[in-house]
Amino acid sequence: MLIKADELIEHDPQKMGGVAVFTGTRVPVEFLFQFLEDDQTLETFLDQFPTVTRAQARGVLDASRDLLLGS
Repeated sequence: MLIKADELIEHDPQKMGGVAVFTGTRVPVEFLFQFLEDDQTLETFLDQFPTVTRAQARGVLDASRDLLLGS
């Protein structure tokens, strides 16, 4: 399932000071990468932040991969 960028993240100065958050949440996208860097699983992240959908998290990871690998 392909998710559009505006369904993945948003930047709103009124929400969390404008940092990138998962759309419809107050969860910074950076938290996902911090969890993974700390050897925690995607499941753990989703359990800790239930307002983030699996599709949003996978979409951010897929978009990051595509950006870095030019896919």
